[in-house]
Amino acid sequence: MIEELDVVALRADLPDLGLKKGERGTVVMMFGPTRFLAEFADDRGVERATSTLSAEDVEVVWRAADHRAPDRRAAG
Repeated sequence: MIEELDVVALRADLPDLGLKKGERGTVVMMFGPTRFLAEFADDRGVERATSTLSAEDVEVVWRAADHRAPDRRAAG
């Protein structure tokens, strides 16, 4: 399941947005379990395109949930 802040790679070109298959973007907002808004940026972090996509349009290449910082609260 795709979640906010996951990094996704396009499965096909999106010529209207100037994006090519394999380009990576970050999920910035979920609209439901399979629809989301993804932002694509250049190497400097400047936004190139933002698009509403579906889970079929992408593959997840990095899951935010797997890389959250551990809970470091002191016991006591």
